[in-house]
Amino acid sequence: MFHYVYFFTSGLLILYQVIIFDTTLRDGEQSPGAAMTKDEKVRIAKSLEILKVDVIEAGFAIASPGDFEAVKSIAETIKDSTVCSLSRALPKDIEAAAQAVQPAARGRIHTFIATSPLHMKHKLCMTPDQVLEQAVASVKLARNLIDDVEFSLEDAGRSDIDFMCRVIEAVIDAGASTINIPDTVGYALPHQFGNTIAQLIERIPNSDKAIFSVHCHNDLGLAVANSLSAVVNGARQIECTINGLGERAGNASLEEIVMAIRTRQDELRLETGINTQHIVPTSRLVSGITGFPVQPNKAIVGANAFAHESGIHQDGILKNRETYEIMKAEDVGWNTNRLTLGKLSGRSAFQSRMEELGITFADRNELTEAFSRFKVLADKKSEIFDDDLQALVSDVRSGNEEEKYRLVELEAGSSTGKTPEARLVIAVDSEEVEARSAGDGPVDAVFKAIESIADSGAHLALYNVSAITSGTDSQGDVSVRLEKQGRIVNGSGADTDIVVASAKAYINALNLLNADHPKTNPQTGNL
Repeated sequence: MFHYVYFFTSGLLILYQVIIFDTTLRDGEQSPGAAMTKDEKVRIAKSLEILKVDVIEAGFAIASPGDFEAVKSIAETIKDSTVCSLSRALPKDIEAAAQAVQPAARGRIHTFIATSPLHMKHKLCMTPDQVLEQAVASVKLARNLIDDVEFSLEDAGRSDIDFMCRVIEAVIDAGASTINIPDTVGYALPHQFGNTIAQLIERIPNSDKAIFSVHCHNDLGLAVANSLSAVVNGARQIECTINGLGERAGNASLEEIVMAIRTRQDELRLETGINTQHIVPTSRLVSGITGFPVQPNKAIVGANAFAHESGIHQDGILKNRETYEIMKAEDVGWNTNRLTLGKLSGRSAFQSRMEELGITFADRNELTEAFSRFKVLADKKSEIFDDDLQALVSDVRSGNEEEKYRLVELEAGSSTGKTPEARLVIAVDSEEVEARSAGDGPVDAVFKAIESIADSGAHLALYNVSAITSGTDSQGDVSVRLEKQGRIVNGSGADTDIVVASAKAYINALNLLNADHPKTNPQTGNL
C-alpha cells in the first residue's frame, strides 16, 4: 500500500495515502439536467488536474459519439492524472473505452457488473455463475487492451459477501488491479460498510494484489461517513464528486472527504495529494457549468461554511479563530479569488491569466472573441475576477456551439402599475425574426417572446439566478433547465444585465435541446 512516514515529537506516525478518484464527469453528469458539453468537460478536467485528483473518470465512452469524443479529448489533454472510462462488462463497451483513453499518459478501464441477488435476478436475468464468468472474461479482455483495470461489483452494499469473495478473487487473478465496492443505492451504514471492507480484505487470498476502492451514494446522507469508515478498514481509494453531484441524492462529496482526512489526520492516519486551495474554485466551476447551485450551508464550499452570525461565536473568533473554526477558509480556496485584470489589460495578459486558470482557446478567432467580450465587460465592471473570466468563457463557448437560435436584439422593462413587456429579435437559422410579449415580469415576458418564435413545446423545469461576484455591478449567472419528452438540458448565460443573461440562458437551452445527442444508460444499456 502507498504510505508516507512523518516524525512528530510524540513518535512515529504512518500516514497511508488515499487515492482520490473523481467521477464528476461520469456519475455526476447522470444527475438530471447536469449534462455537459465536450468543452465544458475538458475545462472541468483541467481544473481537477490542478486540484491534483489522482484519477479522473472522464465518462462512459460507449454512451454516445459525443461521450466518446469527450473522453478522448480529456485523455489527450490531461497529463498528470489517470484518465478513466466506465464500461459495462461487455466487449463493445470495453473496446470503446480502450480506444477513448488510448491517448492518455495514464489510462484506465473501469468495468462493472451487478452482484446483488436483486440485480442479478431482475435486471441482468443471470445466475451467479453466469455473472462470475462474464466478470472474469471482461477483466481479461480489458487487461489485454490496457495495463490499468478497475472492476466494480454493482450494488455491493446488498450483495452476499461469500459471492463477492468468489468474484473478487477471480477478477484479481484475471488482471484487475483495483476492486471497487460500491454502495450503489446508499443503503449501507458506516459500521456495517467498514466491516464489509475489512472482511473482504481479510478473507480474499489475493487481496494484497489489488487496491480496494469504495463508491458511496448519499440516499441516507451517509456517503461520506461510509467512505471514511471504508478507508479506516483498509480501502485505499475513494470515488467521489465535486459538490457531491450525482444520481438521486448524489455521491460522496470530494471536498468533505478530503478535508475530513486532512483535519482529523490524528485519528484517521490518512493523507491525500489534493491541492486543497483549489477546492472552492473547482466547486464554483462545476456549479456554474451544471447549473446546480451550492446550498449556503454546504460543508467546506457553501457560502456560509465559514460565516459566523452569533455574537458569542464572533467574539470567540476574534479572540482565537480555533474557538469556532476547525479549518482555515483560505486552505480550501476562500478569499483567494483575486483581482486579475482591468479595462487597460492587453491581450497577452488576458491570455496568460486564462492559461493559469487552465483555459486554452481552440484558435485565434476564439481568443479574439473572448478578448473582445472581456473588453466590453471591463467597461461595465470596475473589477474583473477569476469567476467573471470563467463565466465569460462559458458564454463564448455556448455561442460557438451549433446554433439554430441566436439573440440579436432585446428590449424589456417594467414599471409600477403596468404589465411588463419585451421585444426581441432572434436569428433563426440566420433569418431574423421579431417578437413581442407581455408577462408577469420582464424575464417572463422575454421567455414568452422567445417561445412565440421557437414554439419548442418544452417545460421550464428550473430557472436560477446567482451573482458571480460581489457588488451591484456583478454579472448575473443564469441557469435555465428545459425538459421535453423525457430529455433534459441545462442552458447558461451571464451578463451584468439579468434579463439579457436570462435570454442567453434560455436560447442556449433551446440550442442544446435542438441538438440530437441520444445517450446509452450505463445501467441498462437503453437509449
